[in-house]
Amino acid sequence: MELKPLKSFVAVARLKSFSAAARELNTVQPAISRHIASLEEELGASLFIRNTRDVHITAAGLQLFHDANVLLQQAGEAKQRAQKAAKGTLGTLRIGYLPSACLTFIPYLVKRFHEQYPQVDLALFEMTASEQMVAFDRREIDVGISRPLPQDYQILYESKLLYADYLTAVVPEQHSFSGRKQIQIEELKQESLILFDREEAVGLFDSIISLCRNNQFSPHISAQPKHMQTLLTMVAAGLGTGIAPNCIAKLFTQGCRFIPLKGSDTEVLTQIHYSKSELTPTAEAFVKIALHSSERIQQEMSA
Repeated sequence: MELKPLKSFVAVARLKSFSAAARELNTVQPAISRHIASLEEELGASLFIRNTRDVHITAAGLQLFHDANVLLQQAGEAKQRAQKAAKGTLGTLRIGYLPSACLTFIPYLVKRFHEQYPQVDLALFEMTASEQMVAFDRREIDVGISRPLPQDYQILYESKLLYADYLTAVVPEQHSFSGRKQIQIEELKQESLILFDREEAVGLFDSIISLCRNNQFSPHISAQPKHMQTLLTMVAAGLGTGIAPNCIAKLFTQGCRFIPLKGSDTEVLTQIHYSKSELTPTAEAFVKIALHSSERIQQEMSA
């Protein structure tokens, strides 16, 4: 059953006139008559009793009038929802984010997005970088925020910079370095180092190793935790000295001291990632908000 004949039928039933229905729908009366005839043929029932002066609706017509109004309303709502979804104002948005890099600004981004797109259903997932890659493969998230993706993922996903961080040494509060304002990287050659797991941030791990080797020593790595909060816990317990992005100072840091590494120009990047080929309108809207906020995020993370 097509919508156009239904619109013609509802107009005739409401106005009790074929000619008035034609005027309201900006068409001609024969077209209205054809629509009604096609409905009656499809249903096998008369919808109107017509004479030269009046149009009366039949019992079948009354039932169809009720149902057709519901169908036309649903069709109109479906059209509106589709149009809103195409603009990113309706639908769902699933965001995976690296907690240690995003905890201070992710609430701000989500709040801004929700204020502009209140009808979009939001889902947030704390994920390591490797978990985000799996979720992208399974199409379980639309946007990810983490360290730079491995080379093979860069073919499929677009990545934009949100902020650049720097490396810092993390020592127990009772450590002899704890009162220092900065540390030379080579001063850590005798330390048992705790580094973030390589599988979770290949670029970060390799850049730290290169930094050590460029300063003429091979680091003694005692642990590679998969979560930054675990790294801080191990340092606070006196199990070693950490080298990590300064952003982790925003986490729970009792028992730890953060000391900038002098002579290290290594940047630690936090990026927003999304599919090059399957970017949804809601994801595109969130990415725009995030990129427009990148200067603010950089200032906040550098404070």
